[in-house]
Amino acid sequence: MPNQGALKGISILDLSRLLPGPYASMILADHGARVISVEDKRFLADGLFMTTVNRNKEHVSLNLKTEAGREIFFKLAERSDVVMEGFRPGVVDRLGVGYEAVRQVRPDVIYCSITGYGQDGPFRDRAGHDVNYLSQAGVLGLIGEADRPPSIPGIQIADMVGGGLNAVIGILLALHHRSQTGQGQYIDISMTDGSVALLPFAQFWRDLTGKEPQRGDTLLSHRYACYNTYQTADGRHLSIGAVENRFWKNLCDHFGVPEFTPLQYDDSRRREIIAFFRERFKTKTLDQWTEELGPLDVCFGRIQSFDEVFDDPLFIARQMVVDLPSPDGRPGKALGVPVKLSASPGAVRTPAAAFGASTRAVLAELGYSPADIDRLAAEEVI
Repeated sequence: MPNQGALKGISILDLSRLLPGPYASMILADHGARVISVEDKRFLADGLFMTTVNRNKEHVSLNLKTEAGREIFFKLAERSDVVMEGFRPGVVDRLGVGYEAVRQVRPDVIYCSITGYGQDGPFRDRAGHDVNYLSQAGVLGLIGEADRPPSIPGIQIADMVGGGLNAVIGILLALHHRSQTGQGQYIDISMTDGSVALLPFAQFWRDLTGKEPQRGDTLLSHRYACYNTYQTADGRHLSIGAVENRFWKNLCDHFGVPEFTPLQYDDSRRREIIAFFRERFKTKTLDQWTEELGPLDVCFGRIQSFDEVFDDPLFIARQMVVDLPSPDGRPGKALGVPVKLSASPGAVRTPAAAFGASTRAVLAELGYSPADIDRLAAEEVI
């Protein structure tokens, strides 16, 4: 029998929506957990059902504001190792599906809540999105060019790293704890907590220099030529990450400026050195620099477009871009599984189910007859 993932046998009931929770449950599903996502079809019109984080899952439509909907939920929860939710604090308790309620039917349940600012503290009821969490955590203030406004990243760092990845870590830790003690537990994930936890290097820089880190002006953010970005002759860009002196020396020798090697972090000469490399990198195209610098040990990278990533031989070879036909059979591609396990690897097995597509099958598994399911649909429970 082919490997089915390290989490085969673990069941996840996911009430979360949008990105943080579904991203976390996708990772768990990639590694073999059975994930049943539950959403209310009243929100389908929002157009925010992201298929890119719903592969390998089943999807059920359920109205938790109805008594019959809650009855179905508890039947599912009773069979689930983990319940996840991403509402504001207190919402699941008002709905009657919070941690204490679920414990009554599944005493060893692991219940994970993902919120913007956490279950307690002065901001617990505040609304927010990724940009707000990064702002509060001091991360956004460090992103961008010096003397210009902070730049909003093109990806959702607080959502996926601060929330999603930390939720996965918390769930795996709790599963391990339960395997040793038999005890379930509650997990409180704050996307803002997870964002402020990304500041170790900024704190190191402050302690090293005695100065507060400034946007676009630290060791790893444009201050020195050895760790910077440069425009090429065709208007593209590349990155240099020659932090260690041996890599910097290789770069300086290649460009015929060995005198810059001992000046790598010389603040009195840094602008001069940056200007030199800016001018030199503008003399050739990105493809030319890729061919020239590729064989050298200098730590460089092409700054690629989104489409280039999906055609990159590196990511195809690493199975980070994989073929995944859509449910209607049309060709498609998906992002792969980044954690490579030798004995129990994860896999992209199935495309995202359509919204509510698994409802009838899951309810039948719970013992509901076709007539029961038709009645629930007519009553807008499902």
